[in-house]
Amino acid sequence: MVGWSDIPADLSDQAAFARLSMTLPTQAPIISSTLQRAIGTAKMLSQTRPLLEPDPDLREIHFGDWENLTFDHANARDPDALKLFWDQPGENAAPAGESWNDLRQRVDAAADRLLARPEPDIIIVAHFGAILCQVQRALGVSTTEVFAQKIDNLSLSCLSFDEGWRATSINQIM
Repeated sequence: MVGWSDIPADLSDQAAFARLSMTLPTQAPIISSTLQRAIGTAKMLSQTRPLLEPDPDLREIHFGDWENLTFDHANARDPDALKLFWDQPGENAAPAGESWNDLRQRVDAAADRLLARPEPDIIIVAHFGAILCQVQRALGVSTTEVFAQKIDNLSLSCLSFDEGWRATSINQIM
């Protein structure tokens, strides 16, 4: 469970970055979380695109005491808490971590700030949980339902807001 741990991204797949970059709007600014794996990915995609100041509210969920543990290790340490965290998401949090609702509130606030910007498109380089928060918002589904959604590294999810949220693609691999 890697949340706020500041580990670098694997940036070695140049072909994947090129394919993804070709599908993105060429003049749209890019923003990422403040974690180096997101910053590194954003820089790889920037090319002609302006880079905005990283936003800490776009970080992954904070796993607290479970940070950098495998599921099995966290389960051995806190089986009841881990079961509640995954089976009844919402208010349940990892010890010394944050809940799904806390994550949603934080990421929703960042997305709302970005919606107030003048650009028609903004590229956001974020993390599994942060992306799923906005997918949940766009689809209007429960947390349990959105947890079933897969988000791969270097995948593209396109969400838009006109008169309401909608998702045009989720987890598209280029």
